[in-house]
Amino acid sequence: MVLMLNGSPHEHGCTYTALAEIAGVLDREGIKSEIIWIGHDARQSCQACGACARHAGCCALADDGLNAFLEKAREAEGFIFGSPVHYAGPSGAITSFLGRAFYCSSQAFANKPGAVVASCRRAGSTATFQQLNMYLNRMIVVPTQYWCVVHGNTPDEVRRDAEGMQTMRTLGQNMAWLIRTLRCAHEHGIKPPVYERRVATNFIR
Repeated sequence: MVLMLNGSPHEHGCTYTALAEIAGVLDREGIKSEIIWIGHDARQSCQACGACARHAGCCALADDGLNAFLEKAREAEGFIFGSPVHYAGPSGAITSFLGRAFYCSSQAFANKPGAVVASCRRAGSTATFQQLNMYLNRMIVVPTQYWCVVHGNTPDEVRRDAEGMQTMRTLGQNMAWLIRTLRCAHEHGIKPPVYERRVATNFIR
């Protein structure tokens, strides 16, 4: 199962159109997927309260769907995070949501395939793409043929972005291939690396 997060305030807008193109490829490749819309309500950002560490990786803030997402994330095989461009960056909703998700339960995403998608009318796409990629530092980043971006002001315009749509389909193919590869590795007893105990260096002396 690939979980795709739609960080747009529009449930079936341009970002959804890009994610749906990927979902179609995954379906043809025999990989299940689910597009989760985080909605248009205000999202609290992480309060750094540390309560999640005491409550099995569950967020203590308002029940806004995050904990339900994390339950699915622990079982998911891959992730795609999609956002529109708002003032040359990702939506505030998705950064608040992902910040809490990764702080609460980064292990749910570790060593799993991940990718990000940006949707814009004209500019700001690569800055959005770069910022969202920062969440993937413990994940296996799935490649595609170009920056994973679509252009358009409406879903119909996005569908007419031939290169953008092809880039989404290539991402879907690569995600499916990588998931099957990881399944094969698991079946043959090839396990993820065992890491050293983490060192946290404080540069203030």
